Amino acid sequence: MKTTLDEATDVREQPGVLADYLTLLKLRIASFVGFSAFVGGLLAAPAGTSLVRVAEASLWVTLAAGAASVFNQVLERDTDRMMDRTRGRPLPAGRIAPRDALFYAAILALVSIGALGWRFNVLAAALSLATMFSYVAVYTPLKRLSTLNTVVGAVPGAAPPLIGYAALSGDVRGWAWALFAIVFVWQFPHFMAIAWLYRADYARAGMRMLPSAVGGERIAGKAAILYSLVLLPVSLIPAVHGDAGVVFCAGTFVLGLIYMLASLWFALRPDRATARTLLFVSLIYLPLVLGLVLVDPATGVAHAHFSR
Repeated sequence: MKTTLDEATDVREQPGVLADYLTLLKLRIASFVGFSAFVGGLLAAPAGTSLVRVAEASLWVTLAAGAASVFNQVLERDTDRMMDRTRGRPLPAGRIAPRDALFYAAILALVSIGALGWRFNVLAAALSLATMFSYVAVYTPLKRLSTLNTVVGAVPGAAPPLIGYAALSGDVRGWAWALFAIVFVWQFPHFMAIAWLYRADYARAGMRMLPSAVGGERIAGKAAILYSLVLLPVSLIPAVHGDAGVVFCAGTFVLGLIYMLASLWFALRPDRATARTLLFVSLIYLPLVLGLVLVDPATGVAHAHFSR
């Protein structure tokens, strides 16, 4: 349930215990998780389904992502202490004890996964559990071993719309896999920009990120442009299958071109300005694409859930 926005979060010290526990949830990332799960749920929900029920499913998915984030921060508290942008987080700063954070994460995980299974279905709960496991037990330790961690981490990062869809339908097909594929590919240019900006921090902490490797500064730009090119046809899959119409198709294509141009600029001239531009474009791209899903008449979402 990770998205690579996780790597962009510059958490500053906040006063108060409640603020620190909220900080552990990485609320900016959680908002992306919740929105993508909500869109996935809307696409799966039968006409007339209460928006409250769809929102409930997205809430449990978001809390499960929060639990995974807390587990991740417990495991990485020592490396976080070595990096300028993360040393102020509650765990490396010593404001929350690892034991307390583990208890907090365990409660969040049990409640969210249990609620998905009880209130919705076993498939959604199982997908959420598998996503959490892959993020915490596979992706997190792999960051110290191989630059392939980016590929592995992109899988749980793309899972929220899939889980949201499964919660409301009991299966995964069509739009569920289309959104999973879009979010999966979207993460790579996004993460290359982040990893390039913080490459010194990652190197200091022993994190194996592509821009931190020998010659990786240039390779990161090439990877960004490659994946942005792949994203163009991937984002049009719903239109090819007849699940989306001209609004989604045209809008997503234009957004994809902008993302590709930002990636190209970064590849041709990798510096802080182009990396930040690519990061900014990536942060705009995903919510706008998800928004297009909601307003495209061919998806039927607006008519089924917002027209009453």
